[in-house]
Amino acid sequence: MAGEVKQVALDWTGGLRFRGGEADRPAVLIDGDGIEAPGPMAGLLLMLASCTGADIVGILGKMRALPARFRIEVRGTRREEHPRRYTDVHLVFVLEGGDADEAKARRAVELSLERYCSVVHSIREDIRVTHELRLAPG
Repeated sequence: MAGEVKQVALDWTGGLRFRGGEADRPAVLIDGDGIEAPGPMAGLLLMLASCTGADIVGILGKMRALPARFRIEVRGTRREEHPRRYTDVHLVFVLEGGDADEAKARRAVELSLERYCSVVHSIREDIRVTHELRLAPG
C-alpha cells in the first residue's frame, strides 16, 4: 500500500542558487555556495533539526512542559572523499526556562528520534546519530 506522496520543484535562479518547494506553499532558497542561503548539506541538518524540534515542541506541549526558549544545535561530520555524505550527526537540544522538566524533555527527545522524526528515519542507517540534552535555568 502506498503512503503519502510529497512533491517539490526547484527553479534555478542563477549561480548555484535554487528556489522552490511544494506547490502553493512558501518557497525556500538553497545556495550551493552557501552565500545567500544555506547550501544543500546545511539544509539537510536544518531539516533534521526542525523535524525533531517540531516533534519535541508538540510532545512537550501535550505534557505541559514547554520551555521558554528552545535551541537545537546540529553538527554533521562528512566524508573526505566523494560522495561527501554525512557519516555522523550530533544534535544538542538546549531548553531554557518556562516549564522545562528534564525527565519529560528526555522522553520527548527519545520519542522524536526513535519513533516520530521522519527525517531521522530517512537518512542512511549507517549514519551515526547521537544527541545530548541541556537544561539551562531560565
